[in-house]
Amino acid sequence: MLTPGPKYPELRRRRFRPIPVRMLVPNVITLLAICAGLTAIRLSIEGRMELAVAAIVFAAVLDGVDGRVARMIKGQSKFGAELDSLADFVNFGVAPALMLYFWQLHELNNGGWIAAMVFAIAGGLRLARFNASIDDPNKPAFAANYFTGVPAPAGAILAMLPFYLAFLGVSKPPVMLTAAYTLLIGFLMVSRLPVFSGKTVRMRVPPEMVLPVFVSVVFFVALLIGYPWHILSIGSVLYLLSLPWGWKSYRDHERKAAATVQPNVTGEAAAPSTPATTFSPAPDDAEGERPARLN
Repeated sequence: MLTPGPKYPELRRRRFRPIPVRMLVPNVITLLAICAGLTAIRLSIEGRMELAVAAIVFAAVLDGVDGRVARMIKGQSKFGAELDSLADFVNFGVAPALMLYFWQLHELNNGGWIAAMVFAIAGGLRLARFNASIDDPNKPAFAANYFTGVPAPAGAILAMLPFYLAFLGVSKPPVMLTAAYTLLIGFLMVSRLPVFSGKTVRMRVPPEMVLPVFVSVVFFVALLIGYPWHILSIGSVLYLLSLPWGWKSYRDHERKAAATVQPNVTGEAAAPSTPATTFSPAPDDAEGERPARLN
């Protein structure tokens, strides 16, 4: 048996550098989100649907916090990005699908299970496409302010709209309607629909508005705690109604980008061309005639 030593220096045990605590904090938050998603599955199996839905909402809050905390304390890492994708698939793909199945979709037997599976797979595909298109060089600058398809956390919150209505005393919808709605949300997640994200919006609060903003945030949190199902129902409906506005806003930016390129293309076309006996590739600027696609 070979042992590390001067004769075999390549076998020496590799020493890892200590990891700063700031690199661990975002990953701990992500792990807490995974725990919330797995707990939601257990609660749904036990029939405690209100707590299960609350666990998914809590996981969505943690999902929105971990990335911002990582950027604030400069704790981003490739490991954290991969862990976050895994957490999103569990919390916003698998967990809501199983909750819907245990709650009502099981009445359709295989049909309900297919609807739940399609939703979960749509969440996984949505996340895979997002990771693959982060560094896409062909993406126009304005596209950074839009998601491609409904993001996974928002899709999970939307998919649980039948729960919110049931908790408000509304009778359960027909199981076929619930299945169709589940498939619709899954389709919106994997679609190429531009959805406004607001990530690049920079807002500054005037000094005289700081206290009113604080009061408004506290008031909203109090409403969410006191009337969670009302707020989530209204928020889900408003989000669905806002999707056409996001699509229209993206198309407006796309047309403006195409309009700025068109004069350059026209000017190049007016220049005299010289005959050539050999084939030469078209200039790169000619590609600007086509509006860039959102990837």
